[in-house]
Amino acid sequence: MSVPSTTPRPVAANSVWPRLEPLLPQVTKPIQYVGGELGAVVKDWDTATVRWALMYPDAYEVGLPNQGVQILYEVLNELPDVLAERTYAVWSDLEKLMRAHGVPQFTVDAHRPVRDFDLFGVSFATELGYTNLLTAIDLAGIPLLAADRTDADPVIVAGGHAAFNPEPIADFIDAAVLGDGEEAVLEITAIVQEWKAEGCPGGRDELLLRLARTESVYVPRFYDVDYLPDGRIQRVVPNRADVPFRVHKRTTMDLDAWPYPKKPLVPLAETVHERFAVEIFRGCTRGCRFCQAGMITRPVRERSITTVGQMVQEGLEFSGFHEVGLLSLSSADHSEIGDMCSGLAQQYQGTNVSLSLPSTRVDAFNIELAQELSRNGRRTGLTFAPEGGSERIRKVINKMVSKDDLIRTVVTAYTNGWRQVKLYFMCGLPTETDADVLEIADMAHEVIKAGRAATGSKDIRCTVSIGGFVPKPHTPFQWAAMARPEVIDGRLKLLKQAINADRSLGRAIGFRYHDGEPSLIEGLLSRGDRRVGAVIRRVWENGGRFDGWSEHFSYQRWVDAAAETLPAFGVDLDWYTTRERDELEVLPWDHLDSGLDKDWLWQDWQDALSEYEQDDCRWTPCFDCGVCPAMDTEIQIGPTGRKLLPLTPVNGLKLPTGAQQ
Repeated sequence: MSVPSTTPRPVAANSVWPRLEPLLPQVTKPIQYVGGELGAVVKDWDTATVRWALMYPDAYEVGLPNQGVQILYEVLNELPDVLAERTYAVWSDLEKLMRAHGVPQFTVDAHRPVRDFDLFGVSFATELGYTNLLTAIDLAGIPLLAADRTDADPVIVAGGHAAFNPEPIADFIDAAVLGDGEEAVLEITAIVQEWKAEGCPGGRDELLLRLARTESVYVPRFYDVDYLPDGRIQRVVPNRADVPFRVHKRTTMDLDAWPYPKKPLVPLAETVHERFAVEIFRGCTRGCRFCQAGMITRPVRERSITTVGQMVQEGLEFSGFHEVGLLSLSSADHSEIGDMCSGLAQQYQGTNVSLSLPSTRVDAFNIELAQELSRNGRRTGLTFAPEGGSERIRKVINKMVSKDDLIRTVVTAYTNGWRQVKLYFMCGLPTETDADVLEIADMAHEVIKAGRAATGSKDIRCTVSIGGFVPKPHTPFQWAAMARPEVIDGRLKLLKQAINADRSLGRAIGFRYHDGEPSLIEGLLSRGDRRVGAVIRRVWENGGRFDGWSEHFSYQRWVDAAAETLPAFGVDLDWYTTRERDELEVLPWDHLDSGLDKDWLWQDWQDALSEYEQDDCRWTPCFDCGVCPAMDTEIQIGPTGRKLLPLTPVNGLKLPTGAQQ
């Protein structure tokens, strides 16, 4: 990690730092609010024609490593007349002090008030960050409701995966961008720049109209929602003639043309990920029916092996990180992953640099990959995600991995020096029974027995991690009913008992899980409509903050808020969560185009109920999901035929000034 410079940094003219600094000794981890990280950028305010404040709505330790925000931060700051700074959610101790002393929401780069910026971009990876958005808006002194804002307020733009259904926060945001952000932020910036250069004609409304006319920026105020007597949506239609009926997602096709981040941020305080992360491809066509990320990021677009190698070299030399994360939704599926890992392992052999992959598909991990990932003697964590306990439920979710495949893969890891692996599953899947979940225990027992037999050692462990299933928009499961929390919790209790039934095996198996209550609330938010905004606001007014953190989440607060607000609309919490939708129901996000054909999604939902598997269209004929023709895109995969090497020889990484060994 970087070490803060002892040289005082100049204070920006509109900085709140003189008022903020005296408060920091009174809060926990004050370093997270200081800024000045290696990779941070502070530009002159007066020479910038467009100014962005970018936020990941969580604490610094979670928000700083976020790849999306880092990329946009760098892309925007490369423009000579554009300025971008970062802001994160402040913890409650500082929030109280800020309110008491009149300190507004600020950026960590130059500690400027967020309200002074032209645009306030917020990237949501999860819907449970919505209450933190309201805190930031309110602390900034921006009216909570978009309808109450004036030309003096920044345009609040939502992005990230949750923006594919921004309806629950439609009252609080001005616009939403679906899909990839690199080109989108440049287009938005150019529109704002031109509008300002013309003297801001027509005010805020004209600017939002110009954004909406791109057909790739959704402006909720220009759309009306009509409801049927039973609470379902009748239609979502534009309320003016010059905005599109449907808003389309953005797709960045040539990832080699966008080799970001080039200068990664190196945190001052401990963060959840401390590594140089390279996205090696974007999109996934494996077709896991629960996976929103895989569905909305289609088609697959690979970054070339040579670009990855160059990014790793430059990123490590700049940052001094000791771990390289090769990121994607299924990194081992890259057509050149073997050559990529062997080339990087060879390049950094003899250094303290290690390679890691995120959650890895069981059927894509092999002995060669294991050897390359551990070549330098450092073994990062290995996570495999069978997702479902039984073969039957894996057919339902289209995650076809057999128990034998899993055992063979984990044994490969154990025999190559790993002593701990993590197995990830979900509970509450459509059609799931107790028996499906209990097979997780059998699988974990077999993994331990096979690992002990293969290594001749009892020093073998695995962790079973369980997440609650949440149906997501733009997936085949968007019509599915959720299981009630007590059903989930009952199955988890049975599973824990089954794991520990054999004590000799059970003591080698860790068990971590999320109970059913947070998942139900996430389900409310992920498939909600504009009426859910009232619930979010009530929760926030009643103290809801950091709902993605189990120690801060209050299920009762959400239940109470839903009971207080939703009956006025003739609906309730169960209506949004445990109710199955039918084929013809208008869904809140139907006017937002992810490229996926709704009829295809419905047929895949029926295939799930029939336990029918769907192949990966990378290797088989097209299944007409709709993405490639609708978005005018295509799958882009290798192999390129190139090798990673040669790169400039590295005999030991030279850490930059300000980076810690």
